[in-house]
Amino acid sequence: MNWDDTTDAEAAAERLVGAAADGEDQAVEAALRPKDLGEFIGQEKVREQLDLVLRAARARGATADHVLLSGAPGLGKTTLSMIIAAEMEAPIRITSGPAIQHAGDLAAILSSLQEGEVLFLDEIHRMSRPAEEMLYMAMEDFRVDVIVGKGPGATAIPLELPPFTLVGATTRAGLLPPPLRDRFGFTAHMEFYGPAELERVIHRSAGLLDVEIDPTGAAEIAGRSRGTPRIANRLLRRVRDYAQVKADGLITQEIAAAALAVYEVDARGLDRLDRGVLEALLKLFGGGPVGLSTLAVAVGEERETVEEVAEPFLVREGLLARTPRGRVATPAAWAHLGLTPPRPQSSGNGQPDLFGA
Repeated sequence: MNWDDTTDAEAAAERLVGAAADGEDQAVEAALRPKDLGEFIGQEKVREQLDLVLRAARARGATADHVLLSGAPGLGKTTLSMIIAAEMEAPIRITSGPAIQHAGDLAAILSSLQEGEVLFLDEIHRMSRPAEEMLYMAMEDFRVDVIVGKGPGATAIPLELPPFTLVGATTRAGLLPPPLRDRFGFTAHMEFYGPAELERVIHRSAGLLDVEIDPTGAAEIAGRSRGTPRIANRLLRRVRDYAQVKADGLITQEIAAAALAVYEVDARGLDRLDRGVLEALLKLFGGGPVGLSTLAVAVGEERETVEEVAEPFLVREGLLARTPRGRVATPAAWAHLGLTPPRPQSSGNGQPDLFGA
């Protein structure tokens, strides 16, 4: 197991605007998940393409092609895998790449699959190499070779598998080796959601959770949800708590804004860590460039936490840029924090002086 990956995941799960799922998220998501493609909100192209794949497979009476879903956490990859199983009227087996450390672990799972069953393999990019190589043959020929014995006397016993559908999910498609990626019959990339789509998600979740919310309240939460349904549902639950304790239970724009101010989530979706990174970059280093390690020390966080947890959203929002010389704040960062960027010093010829002389 990669310690850095584990640390980053834990740090993300602790944040209200982190995309990683904690125990409460998993329990609530099970109740909120759409059951079919018709209920699934957003990802229009992926839904349309996947619907064709599944309908064609049902018409042929065959198992669906293997499916690879890539994209950031919280966008619906696990939900889509369950919908695939439901649409194909097949059972689903759920596991993850880190749980499969040996080829024998994978062989045990594959040999127990039923015909037509859906195997959902989350974080497939973190599977061990021996298991990965076994998966090649299983996906293509529905067969695995089980090695019995060691050394020169080892024997490979072929084991036939029933036809099944593998649904792989990854947040880092670039880490998948081409031989594995090429064995998927259908590949889809999940995009971040727009505000209007998130408002629909919030209204649907509010109805299922029996929460009263008006359109302005939904819009306020959607604007701070970083384009991610999981974060939108989490913010909705926290705003619901505030509305029940501090108001009459109805979520309006004013109530949502006040609740999220308590939880330190600003109008653009930045939390304490994000603003801490920006404030250090702007106030201590004049907007940069500054090295990642120096910035992490200034914020009081680990280098990996700043790079993997805070920076992706800041870069996506156009608030921070990664350059060969270090991290640099953009004009949007200065404007968001209400600060004025320093005027560049000039040399005698009217040109900015790189050395401040």
